[in-house]
Amino acid sequence: MIRYEPNERLPLPLAIGFGLQQVILNIAAITLIPVIVVRSAGGDNIYLSWAVFAALIVSGVTSTLQALRLGRIGAGYPLLMGTSGAFMAVCITALVEGGPAVLATLILISALLQFAISMQLVWLRRLITPTVAGTVSMLIAVTVMPVVFRLLEDVPETASPVAGPISAAVTLLSFVFLSIRVSHSWRLWVPPIGLVLGISVAGFFGIYDFEQVLEADWIGFPHEGWPGIDLHFGVEFWALLPAFILVTLIGVIETIGDTVVVQELSWRKSRPTNFREVQGAVYADGVGNLLSGIAGTVPNTTYASSISLVALTGIAARGVGIWMGLVLVLIAFMPKVAAFLLAIPGPVVAAYMLILLALLFVFGLDILLKDGLDHRKSLVVGVSFWVGVGFQNQVVFADLMPEWLALMLHNGMTSGGFMAIILTTFLHFVGMPRRRIKIRLDASAIPEIDAFLSKFAARRGWAEEAIARLRSAGEEALLCLIAQDAQSE
Repeated sequence: MIRYEPNERLPLPLAIGFGLQQVILNIAAITLIPVIVVRSAGGDNIYLSWAVFAALIVSGVTSTLQALRLGRIGAGYPLLMGTSGAFMAVCITALVEGGPAVLATLILISALLQFAISMQLVWLRRLITPTVAGTVSMLIAVTVMPVVFRLLEDVPETASPVAGPISAAVTLLSFVFLSIRVSHSWRLWVPPIGLVLGISVAGFFGIYDFEQVLEADWIGFPHEGWPGIDLHFGVEFWALLPAFILVTLIGVIETIGDTVVVQELSWRKSRPTNFREVQGAVYADGVGNLLSGIAGTVPNTTYASSISLVALTGIAARGVGIWMGLVLVLIAFMPKVAAFLLAIPGPVVAAYMLILLALLFVFGLDILLKDGLDHRKSLVVGVSFWVGVGFQNQVVFADLMPEWLALMLHNGMTSGGFMAIILTTFLHFVGMPRRRIKIRLDASAIPEIDAFLSKFAARRGWAEEAIARLRSAGEEALLCLIAQDAQSE
């Protein structure tokens, strides 16, 4: 039950409290994603500190923007924005091949394209179908998982041989155990609790760097580390740009889904989806990616945990979203908080990200199942997934491709995603011919429409209840058109 709708004023202590709660639940994910990206690419601590600082600032600004809804930008709901795990694989590749400045340019250009694409959401839905989105989501997890597994061995040489395995095991098992045992209202707290338990075990074995935390200032910000923008547009840029565009499109689809759901939950009385607000959320997402490119950090996206919090608390007031953003910006200027998260050892980070990536894989699978897997879609998913895995492991004609093409296709998410788009488009044009019916605009045509719709639904194996609803909708649509035609005469 909704206690506060988006337009209702929430008492200040409650607004601050719920905003702080949302940040506590998600700050680990917001900061650890750029940590993994920079560490995996071999980046230095100066750039790492900057990337985390910038990620917190951008996430805070865009979370506030989502809630405020300035003009057409923003959804007007408390949607938390944070760094996107979907970008991890392509960002790591961009850092390795081109460096931070090339990464910033790729994010910036793909964000500009996102604004153009967002004006044509109907076209986007036709290109990035559920089949494509589900396949790419699964491949993102497959692409990033090897990087995460390598973090399991990221421990000091002087540490006990069992320090890494035990720290990772405690983190992982606490996630699983608590997720199964606690009530639904407590599941949001499982990630931070599991992380704290893992850190505690790491501290016991001496692989958590407490000295780094103690030496960090309470207030401050990094004075260096901004990578700038690379406008040379070399081979690395053009080879990786398609991958960034593809992930950006997937992020747009995710933002659309989150906004539609939060709309349904945020009002006491049911109301139709407001697609202006959906488009506003996508624009705010684009602003976030644009700022991420300018700042040189990992792009961001909406976090679905915002939806869970609205459902659990019944509080959908915009004030919560504004305070979420303000708290994130405040934390960005508190280096000690960032140091606490940056000091988390690799095995604990790996266990934490293993859960998130496993959920991302299942999320992609859920998209496919909800859309319905017939033999055509199953063919697209199966072929695209294994083509992506093959290219990711460089076992598909790796020696025959020029450097620029290998750089683009050796990311499994990119190669598998493009294969899914190509196959979906191909099957659309060579599939069953479209069936149409031409009738007079008259009530006497109702039996003809009824028979046409019944055959259409039966060929697709619809249930009787669904067929009955379709027939009723067809009859009502015809009668409405007849009424409109009569009024225009």
